[in-house]
Amino acid sequence: MAKNKFISTPLFGGGIVADLPENFADVSKLRQVPDNQEVYIDKDGFSSIIFEICERVGPSGSSPEIDGTALSTHLEELVGDDKDTVRVWNSTETEFSELPKSTPTYSVLATQTPRSETKAAAPSANNASDFTAIILTLVRLEKESTDILITINVPHIKGEYDEDAIDLELGKQGKLIGDAVEYASRIWSTFQVKNWSLFNEV
Repeated sequence: MAKNKFISTPLFGGGIVADLPENFADVSKLRQVPDNQEVYIDKDGFSSIIFEICERVGPSGSSPEIDGTALSTHLEELVGDDKDTVRVWNSTETEFSELPKSTPTYSVLATQTPRSETKAAAPSANNASDFTAIILTLVRLEKESTDILITINVPHIKGEYDEDAIDLELGKQGKLIGDAVEYASRIWSTFQVKNWSLFNEV
């Protein structure tokens, strides 16, 4: 099976670099993207990867409880009013190879299922996804008062994926989520801050 190819990609004017899949395109070349975000979309599918520099949430210091609450807060902000349609499958501490060893980093795999009335309102099934898988990674930079969010969104649209290949209860992720996990782990191993003063500017 062909492995995904990656390319070292400058983000935020080169202040950060990370390897991204070769077949993902920079959305800012197509439309306006907020200054604190970098958005990439799959040219051959529906997945997207978003890097976002946010203000740090929660109290100072770091512990699984403080950071876990921050992760939940960001996930809730991400899904907005739909938080009751979200299910978290796992949440783990993550290791970023190129960041200082003491940097707290966490990731979560969640799925969001559209409400049935939302689906009914959009019968043009080409955009109504059965569910969207979300891999959200949180990098906590306390000294910089910054949280970096890396979100990989993976919509599963009827007819575009093998439904039998997915059973998250049993740990069966299917190809799309499998690819997203590979994207995430490649980002974790290559994400590097080249310009720390970036966090004063955003």
